[in-house]
Amino acid sequence: MTAELTIPAYEATGLTKFRWALADTMTITWRNIISMRRVPQVLVFSTIQPIIFVLMFRYVFGGAIATGIPGIPYVDFLMPGIFVQTITFGSIQTGVGLADDLTKGLIERFRSLPMARSAVLAGRTVADLARNVFVFALMTGVGFAVGFRIHTNVFAFGAALLVLLLFTFALSWIFALVGLAMRNAEAAQAAAFPLVAPLVFASSAFVPLSSQPGWLQVFSAHQPLTLTVNAIRALCIGGPTLTPALQSVAWSLGIIAVFAPIAVRKYRQTA
Repeated sequence: MTAELTIPAYEATGLTKFRWALADTMTITWRNIISMRRVPQVLVFSTIQPIIFVLMFRYVFGGAIATGIPGIPYVDFLMPGIFVQTITFGSIQTGVGLADDLTKGLIERFRSLPMARSAVLAGRTVADLARNVFVFALMTGVGFAVGFRIHTNVFAFGAALLVLLLFTFALSWIFALVGLAMRNAEAAQAAAFPLVAPLVFASSAFVPLSSQPGWLQVFSAHQPLTLTVNAIRALCIGGPTLTPALQSVAWSLGIIAVFAPIAVRKYRQTA
């Protein structure tokens, strides 16, 4: 009875389908942000690993790795890779969160409500995007503490943030599909790691591509994470920026165009 009265109420106010979906998305986004605030341990522990990576590569491996860029210390080469690595692993939480909601029956409740079908997935990805803004700010502070410096300007660094957030938003749709397919939080996390690990470690995030075997460079040079790292690095330390930035944006938009509709369709089919 409630659902029958609610839908005409939207129509009576002249609210379009797009505005209805947007309002539902914001509601679900706020619900997920509140959930993060109530379980701060998840956010805390999701930042411990990248901090360990920063300290390990900066002080343990940094002295043995040449950047291949004259005048650029390793820490300035490293931090753009750490930014991308952090948000890539953090994007897995989108799938884990959706799988957990499925296990608890929360998705079934949402499906019974008069709301846009895309709102549940969009709200989850937008909330995770907000979380990644916080994580990026934290990692920037850690980077400055260990000697990271921007060689360009604040506007280029802001553009780097936008490229990074678009990329993490795109990855969230991939892992949303993984979470819906696995239907279990542990299984979703286990399935996501083999997808992420080759992209992170077979990339330019930590070492120059020239240090990799020739056959691996073919893959590393053209995969989306490397292109995003190259774009972030150019915007932070200088060099040609337009081509890597456009390549990263093209990959991100392509991923969203492919995986967002598939994830929404999978959600509609999920009982």
